[in-house]
Amino acid sequence: MFSTDQKLQCATIQYDFNLPERFNITYEGEDGKKHRPVMIHRVIYGSLERFIGILIEHYGGKFPLWLSPVQVRILTVTDKNKEFASKVLNELKENNMRIEIDLRQESIPKKVRDAQLQKIPLILVIGDKETKSKTLAVRTLDGKTSFGIKLDSFIEKVKNDIKEKSIEISFQ
Repeated sequence: MFSTDQKLQCATIQYDFNLPERFNITYEGEDGKKHRPVMIHRVIYGSLERFIGILIEHYGGKFPLWLSPVQVRILTVTDKNKEFASKVLNELKENNMRIEIDLRQESIPKKVRDAQLQKIPLILVIGDKETKSKTLAVRTLDGKTSFGIKLDSFIEKVKNDIKEKSIEISFQ
């Protein structure tokens, strides 16, 4: 995932001399005198923001399937394809996939471009051919398209890639 020559800082342990001074915190030592403590802050991931920033920077916003906020987007060619697209949407939701559907009256190239700009890992284009054959046209973020994919096969492959935390996706 990360190459060995990358230097990433997430976890930190810090000595804090400032806060005990600011809050006038003291303790009584064995000698009976008041002493100023030193606070130690420990953080496993650094800040959540830093951790997320490191992930975004490392992947360039192109998260692997298992990490992507939206894993699949369904695009319909015409209104005639909405019924089959809704069936696919429901099946994928039942299998705990993070999915969106794009029913806008836009051209497929525009819808595909929008999904690619948003770095959606898998794009399903459903047209008349897919509706008739009850299959999927699957396009990965790298632009490779596979046709005639059965819905059950798609679900099994995606679930396996998520389980295995695969970095690359291929339907070839």
